Amino acid sequence: MNTKIHHGDWEPIIGLEIHAELNTKSKLFSSDANRFGAEPNTNISEVSTAQPGSLPVLNKEAVKKAVQFGLSIGAHINLVSQFDRKSYFYPDNPRNFQITQYETPIIIGGSVVAVVDGQEKEFQITRAHIEDDSGMLKHFTNFAGVDYNRAGVPLIEIVSEPCMHTPKDASAYAMAIKAILEYIDASDCNMEEGSLRFDVNVSVRKKGETGFRNKIEIKNMNSFSNLELAISHEIFRQIKAYEENPNVDPKEVITQATHRWDPDKGETVLMRKKEYADDYRYFPEPDLLPLVLSQSYVDDIRKTLPELPLQKEKRYVESLGLAVHQAFFLASDKKLADYFEACLETCSNAKLLTNWLIVEFPGRLKEKNLSLYQTAILPEHVAELVNLIDKGDIHGKIAKCVADEMVAAPGTTASSIVAKNPDYQPLNDKSAIEPLVDTVLAENQDSVDSVLSGRDRAFAYLVGQVMKATKGTASPQVVNELLKEKIAKIAAK
Repeated sequence: MNTKIHHGDWEPIIGLEIHAELNTKSKLFSSDANRFGAEPNTNISEVSTAQPGSLPVLNKEAVKKAVQFGLSIGAHINLVSQFDRKSYFYPDNPRNFQITQYETPIIIGGSVVAVVDGQEKEFQITRAHIEDDSGMLKHFTNFAGVDYNRAGVPLIEIVSEPCMHTPKDASAYAMAIKAILEYIDASDCNMEEGSLRFDVNVSVRKKGETGFRNKIEIKNMNSFSNLELAISHEIFRQIKAYEENPNVDPKEVITQATHRWDPDKGETVLMRKKEYADDYRYFPEPDLLPLVLSQSYVDDIRKTLPELPLQKEKRYVESLGLAVHQAFFLASDKKLADYFEACLETCSNAKLLTNWLIVEFPGRLKEKNLSLYQTAILPEHVAELVNLIDKGDIHGKIAKCVADEMVAAPGTTASSIVAKNPDYQPLNDKSAIEPLVDTVLAENQDSVDSVLSGRDRAFAYLVGQVMKATKGTASPQVVNELLKEKIAKIAAK
């Protein structure tokens, strides 16, 4: 997707609500197991199915994880917060209300930093609160069923300010939130299983206009690519609607509503007219006392926070010399960052290693839809490959072939692949390379003349011709030295 899209006289306004399921052992208000993938309606009890007389009991671990998240984004932790009832009627909601935090959430404010098109941007957060999840509707050929296993699973809902203006802003912000949740081990953030879901609010207004026009909420997206596509589509849909109706009240052109993203059609589809807070009839949850925390409890949690993604990114830039976008890419995926640091235990060339981790191997694994850390290619195997390149034992083309074989046969080491294939043996012998250099120079007089007149591209072409003649096995350093020596002699004549 082209991230540098121009919207003419229009300014998009984007805000995100991120729902993250917390990876506690039990649910938010009961001892039922919080476990994905069980047989339908097996992780349930009187509480999660809202039997008459059942009462909620708050999960302490969910509170701790919420506080960890709040501290990680530099937010204010409310020492006294309160649960509320949010009434809505739907088959997967057994109580006909959700227990959430409305008036006094546990987390207020905060911000995250993300990299967009190579530049750091700071995004502001309005609030985050604890609530429980609903069940799931499952549709079959002739009927639909309800699985209440997910009912009561603890969530934190993270609400951003309407501070984003491009689809790329939104996905970068969402990636930064995901990374923080993974680093503090608050959520597994498995989007395929629904433990991380995005609701996005999109509106547009004329540049220079103050206030907000009606927004469209797009519900329950669970991939960064779909998030960007849905936002992009909705922005242009709204702009088109306004431009086609210049004399109509903007409130009538776009009415506030909830849509869903249809990836097959590539468009947002109306679900229902948007509800407002009054429609939910919020009121304090009578079965739960206010949540009261001590400052010492919060301070103790602060002391246990791990290195966070932004801190890791800055360390990679300052200590290892990585580019900002490379450091952000690595730090945004905790498992990849862990893999990278495991590689660094036996590999000192961090810049070269980074290229293999974020470009070369992902390119080879794309068709398999796997990340490097999901394969049997161990960190020490990648480190060994980079070390072979770094020492000059193998060169570019050979290294790429070795990587191909490592992907085809995960678990095989780079050194064993090189040892078994005669074509992968590096050619460092000057006496063997020199005749090939002479031949290339003799057959490419125009390029030699171009080098003598100061054209660097011509020299690179000659290097390429020698490498081609040696099937990529020659040492680039030796080839460069020989070409420079011989061209210097030609120039001296």
